[in-house]
Amino acid sequence: MKSKGFWGVIRVGVLIVAASIAGLAQTPKEVNFRGTINDYTPQNVPATVNGPWQLAGHWFLKLKHDGTADFSAALNMVRSDLGVTLGNNPDLNSAAARSAHTHRITLLGGSVTFLTNGIRVTGPATITANGNVPPPFGGNSSLQIDIVGGNTVTYSNIRVTFMGDAQNHFGGNPMNGVVRSVRTEDHDK
Repeated sequence: MKSKGFWGVIRVGVLIVAASIAGLAQTPKEVNFRGTINDYTPQNVPATVNGPWQLAGHWFLKLKHDGTADFSAALNMVRSDLGVTLGNNPDLNSAAARSAHTHRITLLGGSVTFLTNGIRVTGPATITANGNVPPPFGGNSSLQIDIVGGNTVTYSNIRVTFMGDAQNHFGGNPMNGVVRSVRTEDHDK
């Protein structure tokens, strides 16, 4: 008698687990990545103003259930010590010599490619300079965003490569940063 009750409980448990797995498989998921970028441009970017420039700030990427991705970043850009000393006003304490400014960068509905060690998102970007669109370097820009990792941390690093008009301002080298969090959530939330 105890044996029949035990197997009945097991069957009900298996059905509940199977139903839960089927429900999860049908629920679209979105993955949210957050982190920071902190890197330097090459010394000769932009060509008309001494660099290198430090680029730092926070970013967010949403890998959406429809297979596309949205990216946004709020970044500060300031001339590095080397850039200041190579310039016309080598005073490291001069705000004018630092030429600090901000950029907001967005990419909506980017194409997603899965890499061996991560993901790549590409597409046209909107970039502001101190809140203005288009920025002085032009409004025809695109991005390549790689979120990659290693054998211990699956998603640990971000590399943002600017293309088009933005390449004249940020350079062609990827800007590097870190993935601080990865969160999966239901699409319905």
